[in-house]
Amino acid sequence: MAKKPTALKPRRQNRGVPESGPLVRGRVTAAHGRHSIVTLESGEVIEAHRRGKKGDVVVGDIVQCTEAVSGVAAVEVIEPRRNLLYRSDEWRIKSLAANVDLVCIVFASRPTFNPWFIWKALLAAHEAGIPALVIRNKDELTEGAEEAEAAVRLLHDIGHDVLSISAEARPDEARRVLIERLSGKAALLVGQSGMGKSTILNLLVPHAKAATREFSEALNLGKQTTTAARWYSASDDDWEGSVIDTPGFQEFGLAHLSLNDILRAMPDIARYVDGCRFFNCRHLAEPGCSVKKALEDGLIDPARYAFYASLAETADTQAL
Repeated sequence: MAKKPTALKPRRQNRGVPESGPLVRGRVTAAHGRHSIVTLESGEVIEAHRRGKKGDVVVGDIVQCTEAVSGVAAVEVIEPRRNLLYRSDEWRIKSLAANVDLVCIVFASRPTFNPWFIWKALLAAHEAGIPALVIRNKDELTEGAEEAEAAVRLLHDIGHDVLSISAEARPDEARRVLIERLSGKAALLVGQSGMGKSTILNLLVPHAKAATREFSEALNLGKQTTTAARWYSASDDDWEGSVIDTPGFQEFGLAHLSLNDILRAMPDIARYVDGCRFFNCRHLAEPGCSVKKALEDGLIDPARYAFYASLAETADTQAL
């Protein structure tokens, strides 16, 4: 949910940041805790701190800051967000980025991919109200190709948007096709480690490699910055748009989703719920379940049902 701008209040002088004066506006392009990198509308890049509000500034936020002193400013206002993408586990919710136009989920046949990661990322994007594009990278590989092609077919059958490329074997073609799809958008890249996200990022935004070093130095976090998302503008290249890179991770948690949220994002399951005997059926072991009947009749893919059941076992139940 979008946050209302924080009201400006008199503050004590802190770390050389002025207490009052005009505010400058910009976008958060990297963040870690209270520390952020902000690219101002003027093009200037500054470090900004969110005093006393740890963790509530995320990459993609449009913020208003005090004017910088010695390159450091204070974030005073976070403007309302169009959207906010989360992943979560049973302990905490982790925000990835705000104000995103497209979630690009990257996978490849090697290293071995996990279809559940793709499906979970699609659910998270749906809940955040952000369109998603699944990108099959390294499509020239023969090892594991059968499993990757089956995953693509299933995604097509469900109704998801899928694109096949090879950022390394056919870079010119991949860049052209990706720019056609991402032009004018802020596209967030997510994927398991080793799927080729960095290759895609550098293909689309060649200066990103240098920018990564700049962010690391500015935040003084070294290797720890690999855990944070970063926003790269392509305006310096030959197309208009932005790419938000995220670290590779093996699990995309959905502990923040309810049973309702899950079903809304799984039309291949939800289309069969109307015939259930009980209005609050969870479609697991209840008698007279039309979803289980559809599964027995071969109308629901067994792997998709197993995925649904694993989420439904622990999801918060709400009236359907």
